[in-house]
Amino acid sequence: MQTFDLEAQGLRALNSTLHAQAETTNQTAWEIVNPKGAHAIAVGLDAPIEVNVKGSTGYYCGGMNKQATVHVHGSVGPGVAENMISGTVLIEGDASQYAGATGNGGTLIIKGNASSRCGISMKGIDIIVHGNIGHMSAFMAQSGNLVVCGDAGEALGDSLYEARLFVRGSVKSLGADCVEKEMRPEHLTILEELLERGGCDAKASEFKRYGSARQLYHFNIDNAY
Repeated sequence: MQTFDLEAQGLRALNSTLHAQAETTNQTAWEIVNPKGAHAIAVGLDAPIEVNVKGSTGYYCGGMNKQATVHVHGSVGPGVAENMISGTVLIEGDASQYAGATGNGGTLIIKGNASSRCGISMKGIDIIVHGNIGHMSAFMAQSGNLVVCGDAGEALGDSLYEARLFVRGSVKSLGADCVEKEMRPEHLTILEELLERGGCDAKASEFKRYGSARQLYHFNIDNAY
């Protein structure tokens, strides 16, 4: 285990050190101490390493992640795992706005609650939230899965494309073109795997599925002027 004191050594040195780890590195386990809410911790990683952050972070933690596992033992600020490509980002606490925004792949697990715009414009990422999510989540989500074990706020899935949304609790309101859909056997299979991956104590049968009504992104001559 490599230990890095962020307060003593600084953010630039931290990310430079982590970026220097190649796929063949033998320094695969890192512990970051004294994060103290710093922004941009462990961004742009591209190696199969595990980074444990001992405390809460600021903006964009784990952004653009590829291959790595980033485990935050605290809460995170806005934009965690933004534009993630692969790997895993695991948050023990809560996440602020636009968690997992524009994520292309990988898995984001939030054991607490997520604020507004969770999964905005997601493009293939899987986001698993143990608690609740805020308003405008999955806005313009294109592909991937959003699993919510708690409740969802207003305008869920507004202007949604083909992402799948699974919510166990209540939904305050659905956004434009988002509708409840049938939970077929193949969706239960997908959801069961996601719940297991996220370490969720919930049954797939307890969830409802939401998706696009496919009215907004098809051209309709009656809407032309």
